[in-house]
Amino acid sequence: MKAPTAKKIEKALEIHGDRRIDNYFWMNEKENPEVTQYLEEENAYADFVMKDSEEFQEELFEEMKARYKKDDESLPYFFNGYWYIVRYEEGKEYPIFCRKYKSLENEEEIVLDVNILAEGEEFFEVANVAVSPNNKLASFSSDNVGRRIYTLNFKDLKTNEILSDKIENTTGKAVWANDNQHIFYIIKDESLRAYKVYRHKLGTDVSEDVLIFHEEDETFDVNVFKTKSMEYIFMASSSTISDEHHFIPANNVFAEWKVIQPRIDDLEYSVEHYEDEFYIITNADDATNFKIVKAKIDNCGMENWVDVIPYREEVLLEGFEIFKNYLILEEREEGLLQIKIIDEKTQESYYLPFSDPTYTAYIGTNLEFDTEVLRYGYTSLTQPNSTYEYNLKYKTTKLLKRQEVLGGKFFPENYISERIWADSRDGEEKIPISLVYHKDTKKSADTPVLLYGYGSYGHTVDASFSNVRLSILDRGFIYAIAHIRGGEYLGREWYEDGKMLFKKNTFFDFIDAGKHLIKENYTSSKHLYAMGGSAGGLLVGAVMNYEPTLFNGIVAQVPFVDVVSTMLDETIPLTTGEYDEWGNPNDEEYYHYMKEYSPYDNVEAKDYPHTLITTGFHDSQVQYWEPAKWTAKLRELKTDNNLLIFKTDMSSGHGGASGRFESLKEDALEYAFLLKIDKM
Repeated sequence: MKAPTAKKIEKALEIHGDRRIDNYFWMNEKENPEVTQYLEEENAYADFVMKDSEEFQEELFEEMKARYKKDDESLPYFFNGYWYIVRYEEGKEYPIFCRKYKSLENEEEIVLDVNILAEGEEFFEVANVAVSPNNKLASFSSDNVGRRIYTLNFKDLKTNEILSDKIENTTGKAVWANDNQHIFYIIKDESLRAYKVYRHKLGTDVSEDVLIFHEEDETFDVNVFKTKSMEYIFMASSSTISDEHHFIPANNVFAEWKVIQPRIDDLEYSVEHYEDEFYIITNADDATNFKIVKAKIDNCGMENWVDVIPYREEVLLEGFEIFKNYLILEEREEGLLQIKIIDEKTQESYYLPFSDPTYTAYIGTNLEFDTEVLRYGYTSLTQPNSTYEYNLKYKTTKLLKRQEVLGGKFFPENYISERIWADSRDGEEKIPISLVYHKDTKKSADTPVLLYGYGSYGHTVDASFSNVRLSILDRGFIYAIAHIRGGEYLGREWYEDGKMLFKKNTFFDFIDAGKHLIKENYTSSKHLYAMGGSAGGLLVGAVMNYEPTLFNGIVAQVPFVDVVSTMLDETIPLTTGEYDEWGNPNDEEYYHYMKEYSPYDNVEAKDYPHTLITTGFHDSQVQYWEPAKWTAKLRELKTDNNLLIFKTDMSSGHGGASGRFESLKEDALEYAFLLKIDKM
């Protein structure tokens, strides 16, 4: 079967006196049957190329699926008189939200069975389930396309009746006022930006809903939440580099909204409530890696902020949790997350001990104020995700739940994890790399290595366990994570040095990490592979252009590759809110800089590695046409005979297939592709 050839329609794009020709611009016509035909032809070609691996893909899928407990359930947590549990039943793809009154021995009540709602749907997702303060009603939001546009519905938990109230085009979140009659919700504009907050009274028509706030700045999104104390409702407006919070008492929906601190460029802050004060984590006063301050509720502007945890240059403060007698901090130092306990009565402070060379630790679900028990999570590349209960008074630790790996073949001691450091090309930085491999895997030029990266938005990809990953580790692969600039692994400056006009550092760090693995004899270019999704797809796409012979294969998942055209189109979801990340190409300096690295704009007539590209037709984050255009241009210009396959899930969006196990088929395809080309 011949590879598809997309038709070319010349489209001239001009700005700043610069002219680009885009022959595949027409692919953004979603309703055009020729677009659908091209995507289906690519799908058929992908199936043809991978036909010899169909049985192996099925084997991988069943192998991955077999490691999961089919009738699993979440760790129960207690809130407002009930124990809440999310469980799965064998043979069913979707979660069941349950609760038990006061004791886990009491009869189960089903709050929501998503399997019933999802009947007959190709895609179905429930984003948020929230129970009213009096425990009698529940809101839930659903999306049956994958576009992350949610419909809010309401359920009477006594009669199990779905109420007539129905609110379309929301972010999926509903926040209950304490009167059990009103909820606050957010709707999206045409570009899917969360921009208006409404108040809805149950039993009334949506047309009567009251507009509370309209965020007119297109670089800001809106969020609504209730404090842990349940006493205040907050409305947060945020851009990448600035925040503004308004609040009212949760007992009075008609109260006047007060502002904590009006927005200022480069001032970030988030808020929690305790007694008569707000605790605020912020970068105010040049606290680049953040600090914690507090202020009285009646006088909470930044001129009244008092330091609680002062700024420390070497420590990134990522979060905190307030208890009646304790303050718990989530800190990152030299890349590793730590949990710090502070006894507010004695002022004694200490860290919980963790031993793996690279790992993830985090504060878990802690909804009670007056308690001496802390829930926290821990996982590493060799240790399945575990939830612990730590007694703050007696300093004792108890394991509550550990992710089960079924099949009897997984033993943590059979795997080795490491953290190594690569030199950056500018000689200024050391790039951390986390690795895991089976103890029987020898490092050599013939050893396959899969290098994963992201490197945007300050999002850090930490070292955590993966059930799925075992399928390549057990077949001789080394798995590596490059903690490159653009994330916050080494603090806020690590992020600042990988965005805007420093974005190329992200790509060069990844390349330098790959070269370091070769230099240290973990692998060779013939067996080195790269994987990234979304902004990580931009990463591997740019790397392909810069160093096309460094990697033998690339897996680009829902890749953001048409950077210039997307950032110039304000109608596309997320664009305007991304200016603080990538820059605004309407500014000539940013235009030329992003044009230099944009993967689509830099495809040339040269050899490229084996490449697997995936997307979802309804993707709201990265529109399907970006990878489609990229594939067509690569097909037109590449001079090699390496595999290039492009797979579109016609029924899903950015997150891939819905359901608990369906997405494992995507993993099986990716691993089958890597194992196939490693033997070629």
